[in-house]
Amino acid sequence: MGIRITGTGSFTPEKIVTNDDLAKLVDTNDEWIRSRTGIRERRIADAQTTASDMAAEASINALENAGITADEIDLIIIGTATPDKAFPSTACITQGKIDAINATCFDVSAACSGLVYAIEIAESMLLAKGKYKKALVIGSEKFSHLVNWKDRNTCVLFGDGAGAVVLEQSDCDSGIIASKLGSNGKLGDILQVKAGGTAHPLTKENYDKNDQFVSMEGQDVFKQAVQSMVSSCKEVMEEAGITSDQIKWLIPHQANYRILKAVASRLKIQEENVFMNLDKYGNTSAASIGIAMDEMNRSNSVSKGEYVLITAFGGGLTWGATLIRW
Repeated sequence: MGIRITGTGSFTPEKIVTNDDLAKLVDTNDEWIRSRTGIRERRIADAQTTASDMAAEASINALENAGITADEIDLIIIGTATPDKAFPSTACITQGKIDAINATCFDVSAACSGLVYAIEIAESMLLAKGKYKKALVIGSEKFSHLVNWKDRNTCVLFGDGAGAVVLEQSDCDSGIIASKLGSNGKLGDILQVKAGGTAHPLTKENYDKNDQFVSMEGQDVFKQAVQSMVSSCKEVMEEAGITSDQIKWLIPHQANYRILKAVASRLKIQEENVFMNLDKYGNTSAASIGIAMDEMNRSNSVSKGEYVLITAFGGGLTWGATLIRW
């Protein structure tokens, strides 16, 4: 028995913020942003929209694509760094919104790697003793909530959205072939939100220093992202006994065009086989791979039996890769 993807779905807010729009807020311009990141625009949720709202919309689309109803779902896992609340979990809130009354629900906190982590967890649970047969795995982020819109180094990068996949038990030869996760907590400070937790509760002093927003050491993140995604991708390909020229699509976390290009180059995967949509959405953190997979699936850009390799890197530090035979 294996685990395969039977449906995909995504949701992005209607509001589009272009590079020219950002140039009115900070000292930047369209050419500066595009040349360094590959991003033209991003989607930004309004004040009333939550991570669970977007997760619910993506989930409904994924369930419809899979041809099943919400009450057939046994398990919901959401990867998010921007939960609705400290608790209950965003997965539980989403469960209520889509009436998935039979699902066990919880969140995974792995920043931009959240969906890759959640897929491996769901796969393990679906394979264990037959307790769970169908899972809904979601990455949903309202990252605009964590962005300092006066910091040109970070505000140009991020957007909001959600991506979802349905996983089911299967006895066919398609599905999840191999996966690898990794973490390095000693380097967590290079990509973090400093204040708002129990270590540094939000106070007037750290609020005035903007510690409630995401902070990033760009060069260090670039180096670690490329190294970690490349190593995890190589490991899963070696485990599966395939080579890079057999990969139909590499779907990396949509962080930055330069990172994506460097990863593809080191893996010897041609750029035309790298699925990229960050020009439209920016970095949507844990949602990015799910959104890309849904676009790939709905555009019929992949055929049965072809290999899809997903990989991500995020705060923690966290990273991972999963090889899928479609």
